[in-house]
Amino acid sequence: MNIVNTLSNLQDTSTSTAGVADDILLIAQELLELHNDSTALPTSCKQLQEQQPSSPSGYYILAGHTGTYSTYCNMGTLCGSGGGWTRLAYLDMSDATQSCPSGFRLYQSGGVRACGRPGSGCTSVQFPSNGISYSQICGRVTGYQYGHTDGLHSSSGINTYYLEGISITRGSLRQHVWTLIAGYSQLSTSSQSCPCNTGSSVSVQSFIGNNYFCESGNPNSGTSSNRLYTSDPLWDGQGCGSREGPCCNVPGIPWFHRDYGSTTTTDYIELRVCGDANAAGSNGEDSPFSYYEIYVK
Repeated sequence: MNIVNTLSNLQDTSTSTAGVADDILLIAQELLELHNDSTALPTSCKQLQEQQPSSPSGYYILAGHTGTYSTYCNMGTLCGSGGGWTRLAYLDMSDATQSCPSGFRLYQSGGVRACGRPGSGCTSVQFPSNGISYSQICGRVTGYQYGHTDGLHSSSGINTYYLEGISITRGSLRQHVWTLIAGYSQLSTSSQSCPCNTGSSVSVQSFIGNNYFCESGNPNSGTSSNRLYTSDPLWDGQGCGSREGPCCNVPGIPWFHRDYGSTTTTDYIELRVCGDANAAGSNGEDSPFSYYEIYVK
């Protein structure tokens, strides 16, 4: 454990040294696991922080319900809550070595790489909790508008394509966590605009409540182009047009946060990209993501 702590401190000295220290730290922890029974390993980053309060953010070996695994622990403050966050999901498509999850279509335009639907409906990826019992979820997603996205489909339920955008849920019964909506235009107040746009009369489904972000990448009020709007990423709280201003002025953005208090769960997290029309073709519409990271505690 002294070796592990020394290497953890070494991570902060420089970028190159930190990379080497990360690798050696994992090896040291694996040796520690061989020396001790795997049940002695922490089962979450929160438990690790409780056992070793000075542990820095970094990769650690945890004991999962099906065996040990390596994951990133954020020991700093996220979503207004102190450290001990276990990362369940991470993807950064700006890294050319990374690929879209299985079943997703790759978009490449203007230096942007993003992952969207291959057809109509929803395409999903699930992130297991590895047996971690959690009561908080904190995460962020960056996406892009492709073509004529329609915002919310207010008559549809959570198990259908109730939106043009991304749905974050937990568990097989799909308990709503967060909704990331792709509106038609930054200047629009139509039924396809963001509910948070000034003058919009779009109603939000009751299961969503206030747990949503909405932005559009289309700066025009006229017909959208059948292309990827790479100049204005979605759900980052930046680049909002005049009517869209309130959508960028919401607490927490770009981070979404759910706190269930004393209620805990081991549910997996599911990310779905949804739309009612085909993503390809002359009238295509999609909301591909280029980045996500999701933590639980």
